[in-house]
Amino acid sequence: MSIQIREQINRNPGIPTRALQEELEQKLQVNVSWMKAFRAKQQANTDCKGDYHSQYALLRDYCEELRLQNPGTTVKIEVERTHNPDDPTRQFKRIYICPGSLKSGFKACGRDLIGLDGAFMKGPYPGKVLTAVGVDSNNGIYPVAYVVVEAENRHSWTWFLEYLGGDLDLAANSNFTFITDRQKGLIQAINNVFPAVEHKYCLKHIHENMKLHWRGRAYKDHLWRCATATTKPQFATVMESFKKLNVDAYNWLAKIEPKHWARSHFSGRCKSDMLHNNLCESLNKELVGAREKPIIACVDFIREYLMKRIVVVQKVIDRSKGPLTLAAMSIMNVTKQEANECKVIWNGGVKY
Repeated sequence: MSIQIREQINRNPGIPTRALQEELEQKLQVNVSWMKAFRAKQQANTDCKGDYHSQYALLRDYCEELRLQNPGTTVKIEVERTHNPDDPTRQFKRIYICPGSLKSGFKACGRDLIGLDGAFMKGPYPGKVLTAVGVDSNNGIYPVAYVVVEAENRHSWTWFLEYLGGDLDLAANSNFTFITDRQKGLIQAINNVFPAVEHKYCLKHIHENMKLHWRGRAYKDHLWRCATATTKPQFATVMESFKKLNVDAYNWLAKIEPKHWARSHFSGRCKSDMLHNNLCESLNKELVGAREKPIIACVDFIREYLMKRIVVVQKVIDRSKGPLTLAAMSIMNVTKQEANECKVIWNGGVKY
């Protein structure tokens, strides 16, 4: 007599032993069937997506094929020693990929603005997917490069930015602009690699931090009024109004330099008044399916998505009539209507 049946008899002395045995056998058969289905599902996932462990051994072959089929593509892999010093193999640490077509396209017509963000991997091996996303001529997202790293820290961001700067010809004194969510170690990495760039902070992320202490529509509205003020005197006026609402909230916000989040203090280098990092958020939403896959399936999922985006953008270009895209034409039409109310006065020479 099994231990399970004995326990059931002790708990239910009035039930016959045979009945208990049949009931336990039925439950056992159900459990066995469930385990078979679970193992079959796991095997099917492995057959479709690939094995999480074995794909790391094939990663270099995949990278060589990626370079061969996509001229100009930059692929960098960093490995490290295992815990056993006598082991001749190396353990995967990071991979950086910048497709050649996207690299050349960004150099040709991209704005001097890139958003940086990261998202968690969902498989059995922990890690982060970091992305660099620009803005195209149609005000759409323009992915430039992506990496898979062991964690989101100053070292991994520095490693990413050094290779990104090399691909985009960005020197330490470049007049460039980054917009981020102030992730762990990212501010220090940008200051070390590109000390001369303009660094914007995502206003949505600032508001999320503010909500931890001060919630409500009034705080959000005051924050956006401060951020969207176009001149420094106007900024000072709305900040004073915010101070009257709550002095503690005002002091908290004043500690963040306005050059990072207020339009009135932006340098105007990148010709964009963007206040949030929705560029990367939009891309991360599309890459949810990639983050649960093995390493090769993950990076190839991203590559395939970026390839499809190029086709979609080309279709938009084909539908455009004239030198501007559809979104640019709509903005131009609004500007023309507003300009009709302006009067131009000559100020001598070519000045008005």
